[in-house]
Amino acid sequence: MGRQAVVVLYVLAMIAVVVGVDVLFFRHHVWERLLVNVGIVLVFGACYLRFLKGR
Repeated sequence: MGRQAVVVLYVLAMIAVVVGVDVLFFRHHVWERLLVNVGIVLVFGACYLRFLKGR
């Protein structure tokens, strides 16, 4: 699979996780939702830099 396809799938997975967590746990908690979303993006970014950047 090409590098761009892997990145697209990775971004789609990140979006799915963010939306899923928002809907399941933080529907009516605005600030908590924002903090968790930022945390999820940071974790995905760290994993990207650690595992996928060197490919």
